[in-house]
Amino acid sequence: MKLDIVYEDEYLIACIKPYGVPSQLDKTYGVDMITLVKEYLYEKACEAAAEAGQSSEDVEEPYVAVINRLDRPVAGIILFAKDETTAAKLSDMVHDRKIAKFYQVVVRGFMNDEEGTLKSYLLHDKKSNVTKVVPEGTKGAKYAELRYEVLDELDTDEGPISYLLVELVTGRHHQIRCQMAAEGAPIWGDTKYGVVKEHPRPVKGANGKKGAGNKNKGAKNKEKNEIGLYSTKMIFVHPITGEEVFLHREPEGMAFDIIDQVEW
Repeated sequence: MKLDIVYEDEYLIACIKPYGVPSQLDKTYGVDMITLVKEYLYEKACEAAAEAGQSSEDVEEPYVAVINRLDRPVAGIILFAKDETTAAKLSDMVHDRKIAKFYQVVVRGFMNDEEGTLKSYLLHDKKSNVTKVVPEGTKGAKYAELRYEVLDELDTDEGPISYLLVELVTGRHHQIRCQMAAEGAPIWGDTKYGVVKEHPRPVKGANGKKGAGNKNKGAKNKEKNEIGLYSTKMIFVHPITGEEVFLHREPEGMAFDIIDQVEW
């Protein structure tokens, strides 16, 4: 698999994680992003060694640390550090919320408001690998916050859906998936979380027009392969150079195809 590189310098590399590919090696022992990045950097180092008249046997295994892990069924921008110092600095920045992370999201149903902030306490059940919204003060629960803006609401042949831009303030396990489901608007294709709530108000499409359905009727999806969640933008100050880094990529995938294919 060839890497789709968004940004690279001496210290960092950002690329697109496809749907269905894990961020790091897991129990399936299939292809994973850390391995792919290591292979890319190793081949690049071997080519540089050859140009310098050196043997590839002298090339060491590259150091690669993932900074923003994405769930297997999620796609989009994923960031890696190439050395321990950069990795430590970026980890501190994540902890201090100095890396802005934005996602484009397709959910089933509607949000209660056109924009807002969701604040919850989440508890991860490691046995079932499911995260739940729980009362504040629950043992082991962690505070979670995100901001969202509704970009569109559509009436499709698969039912009403909403198109959102989400800024992830904290970074908890399955946070967006869990919080959206708790609002009654689970992410498109996500069979692990939530049930769509009823929405009696009229369904509207882009520019206030009623949607006329979509050509992708009946499209099926397995949760482990692809859901309507895409890491679309990251903004931060480079931990080594001090320059602002702006990473952006528009989403691809079945959920976003539905948005594009709606006729007016």
